[in-house]
Amino acid sequence: MTRRAAAPAPRTATTAPRRRTPTSARALVAALVVDAALVLVFAAVGRRSHGEADALAGLAHTAWPFLAGLAAGWLLVRALGGRRGWRPLAVVPAGLVVWAGTLVGGHLLRLASGQGSAGSFVVVSAVVLAVFLLGWRLLAGPLARLLGSGRASGHGPRGQD
Repeated sequence: MTRRAAAPAPRTATTAPRRRTPTSARALVAALVVDAALVLVFAAVGRRSHGEADALAGLAHTAWPFLAGLAAGWLLVRALGGRRGWRPLAVVPAGLVVWAGTLVGGHLLRLASGQGSAGSFVVVSAVVLAVFLLGWRLLAGPLARLLGSGRASGHGPRGQD
């Protein structure tokens, strides 16, 4: 006598697995480029506010620790977030990890390389990098939905065509 396997229970809205739309490689590269550009702007504005010369070499000297910290933050997001289903472009937790990696990694590398890291600079850089690295992520989601809904409906961004 052969046994027949029972039919699996039908999936309902509460039991269906949640599917996340994977972030495209193009979106990840674009996000990394935006983050890096904002770190460069942060370094350039800081140098300008202190009247420091040596435009390109000075910018590279100031920015490299924070760019390395940014890379470390992104690597953490990819390593930890991949297993946990993090959306790399979300503010929480991925954006916070990128911000923290940039801030902490940048200041630790500044200290290790003899550049120094005054307390007031840590506070200012924490605020500016948060506004830059988290701010664009906060704006990107609603803006993409707004633009995406216009395209899906066949209308322009304002719903007029």
